[in-house]
Amino acid sequence: MRYEGAVKRVGDDVNTDYIISSRRKRDTLDAAVLKQFFMEDLDPSFAAKVCPGDILVAGKNFGCGSAMEIAALVVRASGIRVVIASSFARSFYRNGVNNGLLLVECDTSAIQDGQKLEVESADSGIFVYSEGRLIAQAPSLAPVQQEILAAGGLVELMLRSKHNHGGNG
Repeated sequence: MRYEGAVKRVGDDVNTDYIISSRRKRDTLDAAVLKQFFMEDLDPSFAAKVCPGDILVAGKNFGCGSAMEIAALVVRASGIRVVIASSFARSFYRNGVNNGLLLVECDTSAIQDGQKLEVESADSGIFVYSEGRLIAQAPSLAPVQQEILAAGGLVELMLRSKHNHGGNG
């Protein structure tokens, strides 16, 4: 899998309530609606600056806080398919993979906002390039994670599996 996009940079300790504020979740849990409020507590104009295909880059402990799945869904609904961080909260990592996000854990200190990146996920590892130059890499995903991402998320994988195996409900 290969992804290309411009970096949208955030800092350390971006918790799930920064990703999508709890006050917004009172009215709806529809990620297609909530995406307009993506990261609004960090930067009210953030959501408007995100374009489909952009790559979210963070520092350490991305997705900390509550384990709500809606945070990963809002990231994906905003058009982001890849999040690169120096570390992830375990619950966000699991929710992100289950919802079809490629999460890359590596040193992000040299990656700048607006920088164009290419990210390649292969059996031999995950490679991050800028202007054709390798700038970061991470270990390859487990086969089951690769399968989930290729399907677009865990639900899609299960639906596909059910359909391919003749499941009837």
